[in-house]
Amino acid sequence: MGRKMQGSGSAGDAVYGLGMIGAAVWYISSATTLWMGVLGFLEALVWPAFLVYEAFKALLG
Repeated sequence: MGRKMQGSGSAGDAVYGLGMIGAAVWYISSATTLWMGVLGFLEALVWPAFLVYEAFKALLG
């Protein structure tokens, strides 16, 4: 009677994870102070939002 739960991994998760790591390396390596590095890490967490914003700005403006 037990149901088998089957999780399916997504290639998008891997791409997002690699993108986040790459963005963190980029932002942190360009930081000049510790706090800019911390801010860079936080920006790396939300980099898709920046990407979509810039894409819409380019398409609509």
